[in-house]
Amino acid sequence: MKQVKIYSIDEALELIKKNAKAKFDESVEVHIRLGIDVKKGDQQIRGTIILPYGSGKTKKIAVFTEKEDEIKEIKKLGMDLVGGEDLIEQIKQTGKCDFDVAIATPEIMKNLAKIARILGPKGLMPNPKTETVTTNIKKTIEELQRGKVTFKNDDSGNIHQNIGKVSWSIEKLKENFEAFLEIIKKSKPTKSKGIYIKNIVLCSTMGKSVRVAS
Repeated sequence: MKQVKIYSIDEALELIKKNAKAKFDESVEVHIRLGIDVKKGDQQIRGTIILPYGSGKTKKIAVFTEKEDEIKEIKKLGMDLVGGEDLIEQIKQTGKCDFDVAIATPEIMKNLAKIARILGPKGLMPNPKTETVTTNIKKTIEELQRGKVTFKNDDSGNIHQNIGKVSWSIEKLKENFEAFLEIIKKSKPTKSKGIYIKNIVLCSTMGKSVRVAS
């Protein structure tokens, strides 16, 4: 069996940048395989982090709130998709979710039950654990615009996250990678046994995978 070479983060990023051949600015992705039991609720990995330089992706935000004065203030921040029952009904009727993340006030969460089957499968349901159910909408929007991302393990126990663009400097990508890896390490479940981080792979959107030392 051929042994896979493991690179340092600097070597891996240099290789990824060198081999990126697409005509667009590819994203740099990190994929982490975790030694968790995904069948156990107390071993699920889920959280948020503000990456030092953002993820390189601009997110479209939907805001759900019943407060008219708050709606006016949020629209001043450049948010087009904001509303209460009207926005909920719109999504219920069309089944369309033209946004990347949803924020809601605690008061309106009960109303979102109407569209839970639409938002849920897309990973768009606001959740206190990801700090998308909040009483401070403005602060949450500003954090998302600064590069705050939500992460969680998939059904196979893997974590996937964009950490920037291939056009970025190695220093910026490395700092984002190290910040993300640190939060993953701190998120280790107390009941997780054995090797927690099994392997880490970096790649660009269209490029080959490079295994990185953990």
